[in-house]
Formats: sequence, C-alpha cells, structure tokens
Amino acid sequence: MEALIPVINKLQDVFNTVGTDSIQLPQIVVIGTQSSGKSSVLESLVGRDFLPRGTGIVTRRPLVLQLVHVNSEEKKRPSEDEDGGHKQDIKEHAHVEEWGKFLHTKNKIYTDFDEIRQEIENETDRVTGTNKGIIDDAIHLKIYSPKVLNLTLVDLPGITKVPVGDQPPDIEVQIREMCLKYIANPNSIILAVTSANTDMATSEALKFAKEVDPDGRRTLAVITKLDLMDAGTDAHDVLMGRVIPVKLGIIGVVNRSQMDINKRKPIEEAIKDEAAFMQRKYPSLASRNGTSHLARTLNRLLMHHIRDCLPDLKTRINVMASQFQQLLNSFGEPVDDKGTTLLQIITKFAAQYCNTIEGTARNIETTELCGGARICYIFHETFGRTLDSIEPLGGLSQLDILTAIRNATGPRPALFVPEVSFELLVKKQIRRLEEPSLRCVELVHEEMQRIINHCGTQELLRFPRLHDRTVEVVTNLLRKRLPVTNSMVENIVQIELAYVNTKHPDFADASLVSALVNSKEELRKQQRNRSVGPGDHGFHSVQAAENKPAKPPPGPAMQPDPHSSNAEDKILGASAWKLNNWLRGSNQSSENTPAGTPPQQNSPIHSPKMSVTSGPHGVNLLDTATPISRKLSPREQRDCEVIERLIKSYFLIVRKNIQDSVPKAIMHFLVNFVKDNLQSELVSQLYKTDFFSDLLQESDQIGTRRKEAAEMLKALQKAGHIISEIRETHVW
Repeated sequence: MEALIPVINKLQDVFNTVGTDSIQLPQIVVIGTQSSGKSSVLESLVGRDFLPRGTGIVTRRPLVLQLVHVNSEEKKRPSEDEDGGHKQDIKEHAHVEEWGKFLHTKNKIYTDFDEIRQEIENETDRVTGTNKGIIDDAIHLKIYSPKVLNLTLVDLPGITKVPVGDQPPDIEVQIREMCLKYIANPNSIILAVTSANTDMATSEALKFAKEVDPDGRRTLAVITKLDLMDAGTDAHDVLMGRVIPVKLGIIGVVNRSQMDINKRKPIEEAIKDEAAFMQRKYPSLASRNGTSHLARTLNRLLMHHIRDCLPDLKTRINVMASQFQQLLNSFGEPVDDKGTTLLQIITKFAAQYCNTIEGTARNIETTELCGGARICYIFHETFGRTLDSIEPLGGLSQLDILTAIRNATGPRPALFVPEVSFELLVKKQIRRLEEPSLRCVELVHEEMQRIINHCGTQELLRFPRLHDRTVEVVTNLLRKRLPVTNSMVENIVQIELAYVNTKHPDFADASLVSALVNSKEELRKQQRNRSVGPGDHGFHSVQAAENKPAKPPPGPAMQPDPHSSNAEDKILGASAWKLNNWLRGSNQSSENTPAGTPPQQNSPIHSPKMSVTSGPHGVNLLDTATPISRKLSPREQRDCEVIERLIKSYFLIVRKNIQDSVPKAIMHFLVNFVKDNLQSELVSQLYKTDFFSDLLQESDQIGTRRKEAAEMLKALQKAGHIISEIRETHVW
C-alpha cells in the first residue's frame, strides 16, 4: 500500500515533463482563508521552514508540493530513473538528509530551505509581478526527506473578500474560481483549514468544499490555533463533530506563533509543545489530534483514495495514449521517398473527391448536405422547383396575344388564327427557361468547388504548399469546364427554339386545331357553291356555320346521311365537335352570338387621332392604334383562348424536356468529366521532380505538434507501464 503514493509522484513527474494537466491525479488540496494557518500546517508536515511569510496575500500561485520519504540508503544513492545530471548532484550532496527540487529549474538541487523560500518568491514575482495579483500557473516543488510521509499537496492562495493595495477589484472571484477548479477534481482530497478562534459555521473553506463535495466523501477539516481561543472556551464540540460533522474527520493542531517564527523556533520543538498542550487541554482527544496524527491520516486517506482511483486512471491513460497515437499517425513520418509520397497524396485526394460526389466517402457529413447529395438536391429541388414556378403564360396578357395575332396577319383580316403568332409567343416563353438553367450550372460548379474543403486530408494539410497548389489545379479544371457546360445548356434551349414541333405526340391540341381549320376550309368552299338565298353569301354564311351549335360525332348506331343537307355534320366530324366544345368550355356566351352580327363598336383600337395639321379631313394617317382595356368580342376571346391553350400545352412539353436534359448535360460536361480527369490533371500539373522539395515542405506547426504528440505519447506509455507494474505486484 505504501508504494501507491510514490507511483502517483512518478506519474506527476512524467506529466510534468510534457507540461500537461489533462490527467487529474490524486492529491490533497489545501484551502482556507488568509491567516488561517495553511502555511504553518504545511511546514509542520514537512518539518522545515520553506514557505514565504508576510502580511496579506503571500501565496499568489498554486504550489504543488510532493513529499517523498527517503531512508538512509536511498539518500546516499541516486534514483534509477534520475538522469545523469541529477545523479551527479546527488553524489555531490550525498551527506545531506533533506533537499528539494523545482520543476522549472530542472535538475538543480536545493539543500538550503531558505533558498527554496527565496526561489518561490522569485518565481512568483517573475510570473505575477510585484503587485498582489494571483495567477493560475502552478509552481512544482519536490522535497525529499526521511522525516516526511509520502504526500502530494497543493497550496492555494488564501480566500479573501476585500481587495487591498493594488490587488484587482475581482480578486475574490479569481481566488474562488481557482480554488473550485482544484477541489472539483474528483481524484482530490480537500483539506479545509479553519482557525479555532472563528465561528466554524462561517468557514469559507467548508463552504467551498460542500459545493463540490456535498456528501463530504473527500473532505477533511483541520482546526488551527487551538491555543488562541478565548479564555473559558474550548473546541471539544467542534473536534467531536457536534457543530458541523465532517465524514473524514476533524483534526485540531497548534501552530507556532509569530514570535516563534521570528525567533526561528524549530518545528520539532513546536510539535513537542503541541503534544503537551493537547495532553493538558484535551487529554481524551490528544491521540486523535496534532500534526503527527494529521500527517498519518493524510497519508492513509491518500493511499486509500489512490487505490480507488488507480483503475479508472489506468483506463484514462490508455484512452489518451490511443488518441495521441492516432494523432501522431495522422502527422506522418518524415518524408524519405518524396515522389512516392506525393503520388500517394494526390491519389488519395482524387479518390476522396470522387467518393464525396458518389456518396461513398468514409466521413459522411451529418449536419448538412454535401457532394453528390447536394448536387442531386440542386437538380431536383432547387432547379426543379424554379422551373415549376415559371407559369406558361407568365408575362402575357390577352391584349399581347391579340396584338401578336393581328401583327401576324398583315394587311388582310384573318379568317383563322395564324400559326406564326403561336410560334412567336411560345418561343418568347421558352426563352424564360434559359436563365434558371444557367443558374443551375453555376450552383453545381460552386458545390464542386466546395467539395475541395471536405477532402482536405491530414496528409494534404501537412504540406501547406501542396494543399494550395492542389486547390489551384482543381479550381482551374472546374473553371475550364464551366464555359463548355454553359454553352451546352444554352444549346439545349436554342434547340427547342429552333423548331416548334406541332406534331409532337404530347401536343394533342395542335391536331384538333388543324382538323378544325381544314374542316372550316372545306365548309367555306361548299358554302360558296350552294345557293343559300339572296343576300346570304360569302363570309356571313361561314360565320353562321361557325356559330352554329356543334353536334356530337355520329356513333355506330347513327351514321351521317350522305344525302343530308347539313354540310357541317358531314365535314367537321368528330375533331371539330371536340375542339368546338373545348373552345366553348371557358366562354359559353359566345355560343349565343347570332350569325352575321356586325362588329361591335368597342374595338381594341382607338379611332384615329384628329390633327389640325393633317389632311383636309383632319385625320393623321401615320398615327398608330393605341390599345385600351375593353371587353373582347366572342371571336377575339376564342382566338386568344386557342393561343393560350396551345402555348400552355407546348410550353409544358419543352419545360419537361429542359428539366430532364439540363441535369444530364451538367453531369456529362462538368461533374463526370472532372471525376474522370481529376487525377490525371493533378499528376500532370504537380508530379514534377523540380516541385518535390517545395511541395513536400512541412509547416512549422505540423512539426511542432508532431514533437509534442510524440512526447505526450511517450509519457502516457511510461505512465501506463508504471501502473501495470503496481497492478502486477497486487498492491490493492
């Protein structure tokens, strides 16, 4: 059991060499208010005067004090794990029974404890300055002596309430945070020091301890200055735990007075006087109080605490060793074969880039879409929703359609809707699909560029110049493919504009319109050859036929009579009946328009403007018509509806084609091309002998981190080996 504390001391030495406190070792943390006697308690445990003295706050940095018990043989020979310099110092001071060593002075041996006190003061002033401020940067001191028990203690600044002198205004908060940081360590034992001449219920040390250790499993109370209590009072109730119970116990001690300190009274004599005082004042409690009993109790508690903490400590060390081994592996070994290393890094980057696009990368993002998943989202969500939001008739009014129809007929009034107007209008709508298609190319290009950041392998980050050149090569490759892809997408739209295929299988409305136009032409010819009565010829007859209610196509049981005088039933047939009903579906009022109705006066064109400077009739014939808002005539309404339905039908066909063709073009000309040619492009641009040394030059940060990781791994492995040796001896 006694071997456990030296194990912790060795572990502390191991971790001190790498300057880490990430592993919390078992230790005793001493807290208390200013002038409560903390320093005197520590000096009594050591048996020597070595701590700075003075008024106000003296301890301004944590002091990690390791007490190492040495016997007469050990003090004459150097330890096996000491280095050569330390061995030489030990040999030179072989006659010395007690000595100390600071971590910051490496292997320097201090045999004069006054020098130890002066070094503590100098090191404190060096870091914290000459004011009364504090800083959380511990001083590590190890004392070897045959008079001490193996202990590891931490002395913290005394708790204060009011800043004095040039102390910072928040000195109370700083000390509180520092104390809580150390006593919150679950592997620590809290030594709460309180003076006997104060009310224990107001003890700040016990208050802090209760915050982090509410069950009191790690707290031991020490009552100092028992000899300074008021006359007629004693500490029996306090020491018996009747005032405030403490699970690990309450131990009373008697410190040296300030006069004793000034006269440099030896601590051995002070301990004898303390024992006499206890026998005289508290005879029934003398065996359970005093500095000697405190040292033995702390040693026993620390050993049992180490025994309980060591298995978890071993696990923690193994986990950290594994983590640092992985970190060290990620930094790689020094490069010997630069050509092979460069080719491996390029190949790995290209493979990871392609895997990110394919969705087969090892490290899959869980917070956002990236790579191929984001490209898919752009195609089917962003681009698809954008195209769906474009209305087939967006930006077109009935007046625009009617104007296009009239412009397409020229000087002659139109009997039928001109096909040219439909083509002009539908091409105008198709051109609106070009901008979102090009924007889709841009979004995919941005995502391809962003994938580079997801493929920054540790090997690539190890060489910053290689990383920058790799990003540059990939960026240039993407930039070269962008115009080619844009050109192809533009061609897809231009192909749709080049030929309006009214015979498209999905364009059913076009065949109905064609059938109706042909039927009307035949009807018009026959009407001219028939005698329909005086004054009822030409255009009005055709109009009468057009406005006559359409009949359904004859079924199997009702065939048309070849000798019937109803020319419309014979000629129009099923197609005319379907289309007439289609046209009448949205405007039933046009069915009731009588044949031969003269044109209404509210024409879509103003009367020509009158001008006093024009001809003799006052009409300026060069003035153009000015459209105004008005109700369309039945025929105008029908013509507009025909064009609108045709535009909508054909536009939906083209939109569907573009929504399918643009992603395919982007995949072929941009995404797949980059995937197929990325590695060859990187090799051709980077794999050159003249570039090897420059590209494979490590950053200083990587070299430093590799060295730190190697040192930490070595320390952890050594610590694990130490604990394994203790476990093999079945210490617990």
